[in-house]
Amino acid sequence: MGQHYQPPGWLTTKVFNRVVAALTRLGVSVYGSRVLEVKGRKSGQWRRTPVNLLRYEGAEYLVAPRGHTQWVKNLRASGQGRLRIGSRAQPFTAVELADDEKPPVLRAYLQKWKLEVGALFGGAGPDAPDHELRRIAPDHPIFRVTAS
Repeated sequence: MGQHYQPPGWLTTKVFNRVVAALTRLGVSVYGSRVLEVKGRKSGQWRRTPVNLLRYEGAEYLVAPRGHTQWVKNLRASGQGRLRIGSRAQPFTAVELADDEKPPVLRAYLQKWKLEVGALFGGAGPDAPDHELRRIAPDHPIFRVTAS
C-alpha cells in the first residue's frame, strides 16, 4: 500500500497557498504561518512551501496535514531546512516523530487549525480519543524542529 497523500485542490494551490506565502514573505504571519525552505532531495535546489508552525509544550513542530508530501520527503532526506517569515530565515534541524509520539501533537494541531485542515485528518478532530489519533498517525508525518 502506498503512502498517504492528499493533493491540494486548485483553490488551495492557486489562491490560498500563494496568498499565505506572499504575506509570510512580507513578514505577516497568518496564524503561525512560515515559508518552509528545504533542499530538494534530487535537485539540490531550495524548495519553498507555506506551513503552519505549531508551538506545543515548549517545542516547535511541523505537521504534514496532506500526508507524505514532497516537502516531507525532502526534509526526511536532508534533516534540516529554514523557516522564513519576512526577511528572517531561521535555520533548523528536524527529527521525525514516531507514530506513538504523535497523538498529543496531532490534537494540539487540530485544536489550532481544524477549520483550515480538519477535513484532511480522516474524521479525527481535536476531541478524538487517543486510539483514533493513533489510527491516523501514520498518515501525517510530524517533525520536531530545533533552531540551529
